[in-house]
Amino acid sequence: MQGTIDGFGYGAVTPAAAFLMACLGAALGLRCTTRSLRTERSFRAGWLALGATSIGSGIWTMHFVAMVGFSVEEVTIGYDKPITFASLAVAIVVVGLGIFLVGYRGATRMALVTGGTITGLGVASMHYLGMAGMRLDGRFEYDTLTVALSVVIAVVASTAALWAAASVRGFLSSLGASVVMGVAVSGMHYTGMAALRVHLHPAAPAEAAPAGDAAGDLLVPMLLGPVCFLVLAAVVVMFDPLVIMGTPDWDDPLTAPGRAPGVPARVPRFGTYADPASFSARPRDAVRPVDW
Repeated sequence: MQGTIDGFGYGAVTPAAAFLMACLGAALGLRCTTRSLRTERSFRAGWLALGATSIGSGIWTMHFVAMVGFSVEEVTIGYDKPITFASLAVAIVVVGLGIFLVGYRGATRMALVTGGTITGLGVASMHYLGMAGMRLDGRFEYDTLTVALSVVIAVVASTAALWAAASVRGFLSSLGASVVMGVAVSGMHYTGMAALRVHLHPAAPAEAAPAGDAAGDLLVPMLLGPVCFLVLAAVVVMFDPLVIMGTPDWDDPLTAPGRAPGVPARVPRFGTYADPASFSARPRDAVRPVDW
């Protein structure tokens, strides 16, 4: 017996909220990745880790916000808690591999293709592992071609997003890249859901009790933790001016003496000017940060 699937139980509310979560995670992650390319090597790992966790938390939260509106009319759906939270770990770790690769290797073609492929596979793995954590009196079946299309969408979108993080300097341009990634992650999710068919067990009674925890029991801890993390990450990002403004004027290749175009800027630290008191009195081009 085939189950009747409803993926929009709350209308447009869950898709819209899921899309916003995907955009938030992507925006924070991409700006942190951009920031890592303009900082000292000793701080780069911290920014990349924050970016990977932001993107992973964003796509994981997006998935389960969207799943709030998912139901199979004939049965009750539950969730296996360990598998559900394992999908979050997979998202963060695999996405992190792709981001760290680009962060340390730079925006070379090979690094972008490899990092984008790894990141896209992390997005897809999170989705299908999260689906594997669902419990109902039946089984899932997927259309192979549609699943393959969803993976391709994730890989292409991730590659484009990493390219934007490594190449785009402007804040508004980066926001545009995060919206593109949010659209792609949401598109990947709903493409994967379009591939789904539910076959109920013949003896499955209506409203059968699920094997795992009910969706309502997991909703608060499942969404509250990642959402709080994304808010805290946003606070960290907002208190770093370089993340918001991009490359500062003294690292602009058009104004900074000796700066070759295309060379990543490094961030000056407090106390790196020989005479801070004379900063406002000296011409801008005459003020040179001490080399470290």
